[in-house]
Amino acid sequence: MQILVFGATGQTGQHFVRLALAGGHSVRAVARTPGKLTLVDDHLEVVQGSITEPLDLDRLLDGVDAVVAMLGDRQAQETRMINTEFVRELVPAMRRGGVRRFLYQAGGLSAVPGKRLPLVLRIVRRTIARSYDGQHRDNEAVMRYLDTEARDLQWTVHRAGIGSDGPSKGTLRRSSSWISIGTFVDCAEYSLRLLTDDRAVHTCDGSAYARGRRD
Repeated sequence: MQILVFGATGQTGQHFVRLALAGGHSVRAVARTPGKLTLVDDHLEVVQGSITEPLDLDRLLDGVDAVVAMLGDRQAQETRMINTEFVRELVPAMRRGGVRRFLYQAGGLSAVPGKRLPLVLRIVRRTIARSYDGQHRDNEAVMRYLDTEARDLQWTVHRAGIGSDGPSKGTLRRSSSWISIGTFVDCAEYSLRLLTDDRAVHTCDGSAYARGRRD
């Protein structure tokens, strides 16, 4: 596939780009600071840009088979739903370009539309992770938009329980009832698999290691 990646220089995004290239895919990566992406590959195209600035989405989507968004700016999202604004522009551009597949990475503490988080996750969000509440509200708005206004596209949301960098801890699987704290590389590897999983279309599930609970 030719994959358009937003958030390619992030901690998970860099692993995703590397794994996608290793898997034989071509990647067009959008980066505010291209120099942060140190990979060199004939099948990698790096484009300078940011979702908070005007982008020529029609040009970026030309020849693309799938779009991946691994976006997060805690400070900006405290006062503005930048991801939601961006996705509301991206989806019509995808329709114009005939691009159907979209993977959006959200946080595991972002609630699925129409559902409440389990009590333990609500407590974590209100205490330990309260400084990230703006990000989760933004993610939730993205999920509501996709669920109500973009069901003609083959979108999937990965509510990732990202913990830290480090070696792989195992293989993540899709789960609607449990979210494991995963390493960046494991979350990236799972998202790459999820991108071609037709069973995951129109879902907003989390991911769990095989030894944990899974559906």
